[in-house]
Order: sequence, then structure tokens, then C-alpha cells
Amino acid sequence: MIESLLVANRGEIARRIIRTAKRLGIRAIAVYSEADADLPFVREADEAVCVGPANPAQSYRNTDAILAAAKSTGAQAIHPGYGFLSENADFARTVEVNGLIWVGPGADAITAMGDKINARNLMAAAGVPVAPGTTDPAADADAAMAAAAEIGYPVMVKAAAGGGGMGMAVAADEAALRTEYDKVRAFAERMFGDGAVLVERYFPRVRHVEVQILGLADGRVVALGERECSVQRRNQKLVEESPSPAVSPQLRERFLAAAVRAGEAVGYRNAGTVECLLVPRQRDAEGAAVQADEFFFLEMNTRLQVEHPVTEYVYGVDLVEEQLRVAAGLAPTFDPDALAPRGHAIELRINAEDSKRFLPGPGVVSTWVEPTGEGVRVDSGYTEGNTVTPFYDSLMAKLIVSGATRAEAIERARVAVAGFQVVGPKCNLPFFAELLENAEFVSGDYDTGIVARMR
Repeated sequence: MIESLLVANRGEIARRIIRTAKRLGIRAIAVYSEADADLPFVREADEAVCVGPANPAQSYRNTDAILAAAKSTGAQAIHPGYGFLSENADFARTVEVNGLIWVGPGADAITAMGDKINARNLMAAAGVPVAPGTTDPAADADAAMAAAAEIGYPVMVKAAAGGGGMGMAVAADEAALRTEYDKVRAFAERMFGDGAVLVERYFPRVRHVEVQILGLADGRVVALGERECSVQRRNQKLVEESPSPAVSPQLRERFLAAAVRAGEAVGYRNAGTVECLLVPRQRDAEGAAVQADEFFFLEMNTRLQVEHPVTEYVYGVDLVEEQLRVAAGLAPTFDPDALAPRGHAIELRINAEDSKRFLPGPGVVSTWVEPTGEGVRVDSGYTEGNTVTPFYDSLMAKLIVSGATRAEAIERARVAVAGFQVVGPKCNLPFFAELLENAEFVSGDYDTGIVARMR
């Protein structure tokens, strides 16, 4: 097993990785920015190194500073968490060139999946369903409109190099497409340094369902069930649950098989997620099905996901430990041929933002009281006295609840939300209190438009 691990991240995910590392007897090393010096993950690490000022480009994305910290502390491996450098193929390659272990997929897999068009084409060749769309970048607005005429409106315009719900827009007609194409292209060039744009069919009523995969050290790829991620604002997730209330055993079998094929197509190792759009079956006035459930590949996240704890609950594994074992060339702690889900888990992302428009509101945390109880887990990045700064993502903590059934998990979530106290920054806890009483959510029959309908 790895003996020393540098965690190239911050906040709740750094704290969560450190917790598993220390349980396994691995020396945990944190890197932090000047703005984060007082956060819990810095104190809880065995050693911590400041890598620069608040600006992420000068600290958490500063590859030279992070590599220097790894060398000065004698780190054997680097875990990137999510965001920042986690899907940076050049950094992954540089880590290995420097004789360190990269706790993640290989650079080639990251590169292959980092471009949405290339990823779509690879998946289609591997027999994974993809939505109707372009196989090459749309060079200009005229090319985008020609593609849309063939695909059919409405269409989704996407930055090929984008991720995390950024660089996307919907166009219902030619006029809208011309406007949105220019906006997405400019955004992509500014944010990702790559203006390539793809066009694909937009489905007005869909669910966002993803599959957790793990590429093992022996070359096999296994799937650890699916997660429902349809509660979103601005195409970014707020709530995730496993298993999905929309996925039948038969559909689950198809989902998991497709996700394994996706991983095998790129020789995937370590943890990753295959994200899909699920188009629910259509029914006639009498309730008879006139179209079966369809799902399409959306993208592959070549890293650990924010929402990995719900899979951990349902499958009884520690995904960070499994990542470390794969990176060390070790077998998993579980039997890959005997994976079976049990119970239900829900994750709520506690963000420093208001509950109506979801606008960020950083500030000093004057009160922080986490809920406790059976089936309740809190992965937090802050505590009382800390400052939530405007320099990073607004995520403060993740509230994860589990139960024998979905109904039990929802009831436990209601109690936990009521007992979670955050004073100082803005906080979206009131939104979750509303959601957990929402008839559509409680029924399980919801889609990606649920938040807009609530507002």
C-alpha cells in the first residue's frame, strides 16, 4: 500500500481523502492556499504546505508548486480529488514522469474523455448509445445550423472541452442557435482555451443518471450501480441518490453493461463515472407505453465524483480506499463478481448560496452545528469560525443520509436538514426542506426541470 499521500485539493474532499488515508496508516499531506490556512483539512493532515495565494491558478492549479510540495515532503502519491487538476492529463503524466503515483486514471484515458466530441465517437464505436449529434466540431454558426436541420430542433449547443454543466445552451430555432453558438464558442475559448462546439439533440424532459465504474488493477472494469442526479440548478447538481427511482432491474442491467463497455473502450483504471441522459418512456392517454426508456451517453468524468458517498453507502465500500488500492496495484476489498446494492442513500449539497436564485453568499461562519443520528453522515469543509471565501466553489458540506428504503432515507433527510444549523454565509438548507416535502420529488417521478418548476 502507498505509504504517503499528498492531497492536491481543498475543503470537504481533501478532508474526506485524508480521513481514509489516516485510517489506512498512510501519512496524509495537505496543500493549501493562504485563504484556506485555518480550514479543518489543513489541521487534520499529518503535514501541510502552503502553495500560494487565494487565486487557484497560483495555488491549487499551480502544478510546479504542488510537485515541489510533493518532493519536499517525500510524498509517494498524489490524489487530485475532483475539480482543479483532477482531469488534467498533462499533470497526471507529469506526476508519473516525476516518479510519483497518480491516484486516478491514466493520462490517455483522461485525454480521450476530455473532449466531448471525441468521447461521443469513441462510445458510439464501443456500442454505447449516444444522442443524435455532430461527429466533428461545428466550425461556425452556419455549420451548426446545417447540423441542427438534420438532427432536429431543439438542440443543445456544447463546448467540446467543457464539463461540470458549463458551456451549454439550448436553441429552439435557427435564430436562437446563431446567438447561442456565438456565446458558447466565446465562453469555451475564454474558460477552456478551446472554442470547439458540438451540437446534439435536446430532450426537454430527461433524467440525469450516472454509473460509478472502477477500473481494477487486473484490467477488469466493474460497475457499482447508478446514481440519480436530476435535481439541478444551472445544469449543476444539488441532490443525488442511489439507486435511481426511475431505473428498473432490467434497465439497470443495460446501464451497467454500457458503462463497463465505456470503461473498457479506453482501458480505464481507477474510479470514474459514466454520465447519461435517461429519456423516460412515453405513455398514451390510457397509460400504455408507446416508447420504451432510452438512455444516451453524456460524458465520462475521469475522477472521483462529488456524490460518491451515496454509492459507498449502497455498496458498502470506501471508494477512496479502492482508488488507493488500484493505484498501488492491489486487488479490491470486495468481490467484483458479488456486487449487490442494499438500501437507499441521498446526498444534499450544502452550498453557501441563497435558496431562491442560488446566488453565492460567502461570509464568516458564526454557527455550525451538524446533524447526527442513524444513517446520517456529514462530509464538511468548514466549521464554526471559518470563512467561506469567494475564491472557490460554494460547496460547504455534503449531507448524506441512508435508510433501508427510499422513504426512510427521505424522512431521515428531513430530520437532518432541520437539525443542520449554519449561520453567517448564505445557505441553501431551506431549499432542501422544501424539496423533501415536494410531491414530485417524494414520488420519485421527477426530471431535470424539477427545480425550475419549484421556482
